[in-house]
Amino acid sequence: MQNKPSTKGNDFTEVDENGVLLDVRNLKTYFFVEEGVVKAVNDVSFSVKRGGTLGIVGESGCGKSVTSLAIMGLVATPPGKILGGEILYRGRDLLSLSGEERARVRGKEIAMIFQEPMTALNPVFTVGWQIGEGLAIHTNLDRKARREKVVQMLDVVGIPEPAKRAEQYPHELSGGMRQRVMIAMALACDPKLIIADEPTTALDVTIQAQILELMKDMQQRYHMSMILITHDLSVIAETVDEVAVMYAGVIVERCDVRRIFSNPLHPYTQGLLDSIPVLGNTEKKLHAIKGRVPNLINLPKGCFFANRCPQVSPQCLERLPDLVENEAGHQVRCVLYKGKS
Repeated sequence: MQNKPSTKGNDFTEVDENGVLLDVRNLKTYFFVEEGVVKAVNDVSFSVKRGGTLGIVGESGCGKSVTSLAIMGLVATPPGKILGGEILYRGRDLLSLSGEERARVRGKEIAMIFQEPMTALNPVFTVGWQIGEGLAIHTNLDRKARREKVVQMLDVVGIPEPAKRAEQYPHELSGGMRQRVMIAMALACDPKLIIADEPTTALDVTIQAQILELMKDMQQRYHMSMILITHDLSVIAETVDEVAVMYAGVIVERCDVRRIFSNPLHPYTQGLLDSIPVLGNTEKKLHAIKGRVPNLINLPKGCFFANRCPQVSPQCLERLPDLVENEAGHQVRCVLYKGKS
């Protein structure tokens, strides 16, 4: 037996009084490059309850993945730097922890499923070895027990002949099986929070549905919280409880998942929904959102969506609107709406 470091010294609580497991407050993550300062995540706030699922939606480059990397402590420094905010996890600000303490949290408390398993998995090690590596770091299991746990996790995620597959290399598995390996790797140390960054992007539609159903089942089975990051609103329709829509580094809308489809408030969210085809509805016309996302190095003075918005007004060009909340708890960043008084 080997004695491994635990997270007990981090003094984590279970959840706060409102049942919140993760509370991100005013997070700012910038990248300092030759051309200037890329404001990738610009004052972003959200929370995830114990057992809850948050979907973060937006176009490529909106700051979704950088937000997840900041939570995991994986922002490359340089050129990236977290300039402000808090990431409160079970009562502790992760940004205040040392590098060693963050390493103890990563994989054990918070795990991540990356969007491209062939990039995330090491081609020169067997998948069993790679799943077992986390167990070796975060648990006291001996080699035999780790091997049994690896085979068990491969079986749990639906991989046939798990003992045989554990000895295979990533290139010997299909795309769907590699993604299942990534899920097994993330779940191996029983984390309380899973971050899934575009977990089905590289898969065909049928395998995509299987992976999403598997993730939903695993979350319920292990009572985990989850952040699902995607550019596709249709992916989250039956997967998450709450949605945060990001655009150009800020959250422009946040609400219950049912409201995002029944009553989208922000023109950008409305545009995303108008671009989704509806099966069997041949009369619906698909609408592309005109224009381009603004340069994050040179953001406009007013609303970042103003140059693409069909409802733009002179007021939109004056300053970035605040994120306001109505009586139903629906938050939106737009001059068309006023917050509750």
